Amino acid sequence: MPPSDSAGDEPRVPVVCPDCETTSRVPLSDLADSIDRHNEQLHDGDEVAEVDPDVADSLADLIATDLGLFEDEDHPN
Repeated sequence: MPPSDSAGDEPRVPVVCPDCETTSRVPLSDLADSIDRHNEQLHDGDEVAEVDPDVADSLADLIATDLGLFEDEDHPN
């Protein structure tokens, strides 16, 4: 059985840091703060750690599809 966090079944998002060579899973509600804190403490505020790019791309595609942004791709302006 997967571990549950204090927020119940809140989704956990993979965060990667290529400089530290680490990957972690962070509750969605803590995502921005966790990334900011990591980058401030370990990278002098440089934006190094981020949401796993593959996950971010997949989410962007899902959102674009949901919003209907891909529907007009076959139709020239």
